[in-house]
Amino acid sequence: MKKWHYPFLAFLIIGTILILTHSRSETKPEYRTAQGLVFGTSYHITYLYNADLQEDIEKTLALVDNALSMFNPNSTISAVNRSESVFVDDTLFLKVFRRAMEISDLTDGAFDITVAPAVNAWGFGFKHAENIRQATIDSLMEITGYRKIHEADGMITKDDSRIMLDCSAIAKGFGSDMVADMLRSKGINDFMVEIGGEIVLSGQNPKGKLWNIGISKPVEDSLSVNSELQTVIPLTDIAMATSGNYRNFYVKDGRKYAHTIDPHTCQPVSHSLLSATVFAPDCATADALATSMMVMGLDSAQALLARHPEFQAYLIYQTPDGTITTKNMILNQAMEGLPK
Repeated sequence: MKKWHYPFLAFLIIGTILILTHSRSETKPEYRTAQGLVFGTSYHITYLYNADLQEDIEKTLALVDNALSMFNPNSTISAVNRSESVFVDDTLFLKVFRRAMEISDLTDGAFDITVAPAVNAWGFGFKHAENIRQATIDSLMEITGYRKIHEADGMITKDDSRIMLDCSAIAKGFGSDMVADMLRSKGINDFMVEIGGEIVLSGQNPKGKLWNIGISKPVEDSLSVNSELQTVIPLTDIAMATSGNYRNFYVKDGRKYAHTIDPHTCQPVSHSLLSATVFAPDCATADALATSMMVMGLDSAQALLARHPEFQAYLIYQTPDGTITTKNMILNQAMEGLPK
């Protein structure tokens, strides 16, 4: 071998080693994070994989936005709200619409994607309450009710063109499910997907343990600076969602109430339930049921859970003497030891 071959050979060997080392570093699975803004809120995702999936996550969330965002004029739901003739067969919108109708039936109408006009009429914190008259309520009742919207042959029809659909009480949960499904399609088993507090969990956290999820304590905190937790729950392989404006209450006769509109009356609910955290096989269901329970109140929520053991919940409510207490209806063995 000629002398000039030796340096060249050494260069090839070193280059090959560097390439292989770099390749291994790129393909070694590690916990990665993705975060951003979507649906008017933030998302945080942690997953064990050998590549960055931010782009895939954003594409997945864009599909949901294009189907369900009322703020996107080109979305399917926006077209439906404009009473346009939109063929929605086999779309994400139709999948969510059907699930919403099922949960409306399951909860006797406590979950209702037509309630948005009533919510808007009262305003956040019921700031427009002084303007609400019986005539206003009567008008809202005419355009509220999930039985006034229908699906047939891939089309959505409304009994009244003024009816507006709002899937915000199920869209974040559905978005979490979509991202979770995308991760699973790539063989990822260890992840946490969280969109605006709606969460899907699988496998282990970066410490090799169950995921620890906190439930906020219902304290008056309009500036959202208090992060005190009611409890921390170790979980995996489940979806969960929390509903209840536990940072904002209104007070009536010395009692605290969450800001929730009942679709049956188009008026604020008046009961003691402050927060409902629901655990279910999928996050869209957990999201919708958590909202439903805030309409139903403590007793009806417990009755629903008794009829459907596939769902579990952690409920926070106020007793007549003003004490904040909890009702733990969680059956999973991984969650033993929580306060009852």
